[in-house]
Amino acid sequence: MTIWIGLMFLTLMLMLLLGYPVAFTLGAVALLYGSIFLGVDFFNLLPLQIWGVMTNFTLLAVPLFILMGIILDKSGLAEDLLETMGLLFGRVRGGLAISVVLVGALLAATTGVVGATVVTMGVIALPTMLKRNYSPQLATGTIAAAGTLGQIIPPSIILILLGDVIGVPVGRLFIGAVIPGILLITLFLIYISIFAWMKPEVGPALSEVEGGDGLLKKVIFTLFPPLILVLGVLGSIFFGIASPTESAAIGAIGAMLLAAAHRRLTLQNLQDAMQQTTRLTSMVFLILIGATAFGLVFRGMGGASLVSELMLNLPGGTWGFMAVSMGLIFVLGFFLDFLQICFIVVPILQPIAQQLNIDLLWLAVLIGINLQTSFLTPPFGFSLFYLKAVAPPEIKIQHIYKGILPFVVIQVIVIILLLVFPETVLWLPNLMDKWQGL
Repeated sequence: MTIWIGLMFLTLMLMLLLGYPVAFTLGAVALLYGSIFLGVDFFNLLPLQIWGVMTNFTLLAVPLFILMGIILDKSGLAEDLLETMGLLFGRVRGGLAISVVLVGALLAATTGVVGATVVTMGVIALPTMLKRNYSPQLATGTIAAAGTLGQIIPPSIILILLGDVIGVPVGRLFIGAVIPGILLITLFLIYISIFAWMKPEVGPALSEVEGGDGLLKKVIFTLFPPLILVLGVLGSIFFGIASPTESAAIGAIGAMLLAAAHRRLTLQNLQDAMQQTTRLTSMVFLILIGATAFGLVFRGMGGASLVSELMLNLPGGTWGFMAVSMGLIFVLGFFLDFLQICFIVVPILQPIAQQLNIDLLWLAVLIGINLQTSFLTPPFGFSLFYLKAVAPPEIKIQHIYKGILPFVVIQVIVIILLLVFPETVLWLPNLMDKWQGL
């Protein structure tokens, strides 16, 4: 049976690499191997498991946060933020790259839609950076890395899904991701500043930048509204005022008000946003249903026990398990989508982590940052494809690959720091629990 379990996984990986749809591939492989080895009657358990997924109140936050992000993307928020940040930091070496990281962080805390963020900044910021004689590697690497910050900075869709899969309250998971997210942004900024200081030609300062009252007015009217929205959404979760699902509804309404203030809440934009939300949400839930079927068959064939026995007997105990788990997810990120890893691999690792008494909140944040890295690692890093699709013709894929390497290294460094210092993740959630008297 061990050989057949291995063949089942090999079949799944081969079909995914050949480009077959993820959700249907998961379901088809599960049906094939389940029917042969467990019998058709075994699938009588499946409807109950799917019903549990579809009636999960926490997962209702997914379409609401997606809707919030798409509406904010259509409100012109990214363009306004990039213009304002460019004026603020333009006179500094590497100032435009610094602006892109800061805007990426703000968009991550509001829109959280990686594809939209990378494409928007690629269309707006990349031509400007190249025109100002920025190195193609620094420009493309910064945009791709900043665009993926929405994977770890709350309110992140992947954190909601991880919270549900691992069994961690999403509110605590959001709080736990705050310091790692700030650490990641800080290291990005330090790298850009040092690199531009050592090699001024890669990120020259702008000679003429607007200032005065006009700049102050732009800062107030551009930065404050999204910051208030972020504080409203995340603050309501952090202080126990609203659940993540309720705060997602607040965020969606706030996004509509912000778009209306920009005079971009048209019927057409609203209709497009709802259609995109429906498509993305349907994709997530179809993959989740397929992964539920695959997981059911995998456990039925004894796969969970096999992996558990293997991982529990690793040298080094807890640290051996964490090192192998993080290494496995990092390598799989080169070939698989973050949703596939979240729904296929993470449910296998979760019970083993529980047996080893590993803090599941710490594990979830580590996996979240690791999955964020999968957007940047070739050959299937989605951010790289998004950026190449909108980049000028002179930008080659080699420029993008070289540009993202330092940022991937930084993300690996952050993962190592979080492994060595778990309090980086756990301190803030524990502090919030004390404030709330828990």
